[in-house]
Amino acid sequence: MSKRKTFSETRSEILSRYPSGHTPGGVSVDDIVQLRLQNTFDTHLDIARAMARVMREDMAAYDADSARFTQSLGCWSGFHAQQMIKSVKRMRGTARGTYVYLSGWMVAGLRNRWGHLPDQSMHEKTAVADLIQEIYTSLCQADEVAMNDLFKDLRAARTEDERQKAIAAIDAFESHVVPIIADIDAGFGNEHATYLLAKELIKAGACCLQIENQVSDAKQCGHQDGKVTVPREDFIEKLRACRLAFEELGVDDGVIVARTDSLGAGLTQKVPVSRQKGDMAWEYLKWLQTEPITADDPVREGELAIYLGGDLVRPLRLPNGLFAFREGTGKARVVEDCIASLTHGGADLLWIETDTPNVDEIAGMVAEIRKVAPNAKLTYNNSPSFNWTLNLRKQVRAQWIAEGRIAEGDYPDGNELMKSDYDVTELGREADARLQRFQTEISARAGVFHNLITLPTFHLTAKSVDELSRGYFGDQKMLAYVATVQREEIRRGVSAVRHQHEVGTDLGDTFKEMVAGERALKAGGHANTMNQFAAE
Repeated sequence: MSKRKTFSETRSEILSRYPSGHTPGGVSVDDIVQLRLQNTFDTHLDIARAMARVMREDMAAYDADSARFTQSLGCWSGFHAQQMIKSVKRMRGTARGTYVYLSGWMVAGLRNRWGHLPDQSMHEKTAVADLIQEIYTSLCQADEVAMNDLFKDLRAARTEDERQKAIAAIDAFESHVVPIIADIDAGFGNEHATYLLAKELIKAGACCLQIENQVSDAKQCGHQDGKVTVPREDFIEKLRACRLAFEELGVDDGVIVARTDSLGAGLTQKVPVSRQKGDMAWEYLKWLQTEPITADDPVREGELAIYLGGDLVRPLRLPNGLFAFREGTGKARVVEDCIASLTHGGADLLWIETDTPNVDEIAGMVAEIRKVAPNAKLTYNNSPSFNWTLNLRKQVRAQWIAEGRIAEGDYPDGNELMKSDYDVTELGREADARLQRFQTEISARAGVFHNLITLPTFHLTAKSVDELSRGYFGDQKMLAYVATVQREEIRRGVSAVRHQHEVGTDLGDTFKEMVAGERALKAGGHANTMNQFAAE
């Protein structure tokens, strides 16, 4: 990420144009300096270029030390992303290593004009670019609001020491802008459609595109049944389309995440053309479920037959024209998908969609991939589609039984393990401990560079509104709002408690002063009720 000019450098540059300290129209040089510095990025394409470099630096840091993995939460509005980054900065002092995940699921479910829809690429493709644009607009506005506060401190400085301290804070300011990993689904069409949409996402600010190997017009959520994959050559063409979009727009360090859904996908739409045994098409075909064609069971009218491994066979074809893979071949297909995406498609990161959160399973697949691609790195979906509590408790139970630590009857085998009765048991505490270190372990053992949760703000919004509604419309009335929302905001230092300031009231007042001086009609005077809240 290019270094921003310092306060002194910027002021000297503008003073060289206006030595008097003012423009001919009476605009102060110091006001120009503030506007220049609080405008942290000129365009969203500049954001894409800068954030791509940030991701590349983070990937190199991870290669040197797997403890330096990155994280993100899926956000379905600019405000969610803004509050997430503010929280991280408040806690850590920096947002480095924190990204925003833009989920196609949440765009379909919450951000399209046609209502709440499932994750099947039925939403308008432009809605994805619109949300990226919105998120970066919100993050840039957070920069403006925060920088305006720093300049207020500078204007209030009464001594040279106070002035230099304020300038140092301005120069040390870290932007709220972070990388976005943007879900482009299966490309919303053919390779040319993928390229055109990729360009729009990049122009909106995306430095990283995540694309999956499902059929575009039959796309399913990764945790639903009925997933249909495409031959690897088809997917590679879409990876190349994304790369060309990055290159055309000058985002040289753009990052592509190649996702495979093959672990849970038992169907394919095409039988690719193989020219010789061992080529890419043959490696895909070999996993098809087939029946031998014999004199007693010849090819019938309308059937398809192929030579595979020296035999004439009939691929199992469903009434809808799709072809089935053999049971139990998912892991092998995942490994081959990933190797092809890295070596032929130029992908930078991999995404293996799994049906359970199991470190051993993922580590096993990554170990096979790394035999061919030693530096393979993953993005992993810590999905809300998993029942994390039940899965981890079952894993602990199975391990302890195998080790002879407990007997079969000590804990139930099934959904009963979810009961709160088991929260304080030794097994419940061990499962929670494993949850706490899950991301650390999967990053160290399975090459996971980036850990994300796809839909957390969907579920958090539902839970929080339910919690407030139960109390407010129940017996607690105003106490429900104050106790569960406002009082907690104040005590945690959440800046949004001063909601007028959060959306730029003070920023607007400053601008009015810049152009109107004492004539400025300001909103942040004594009568503003935000004065009842202490500053962040």
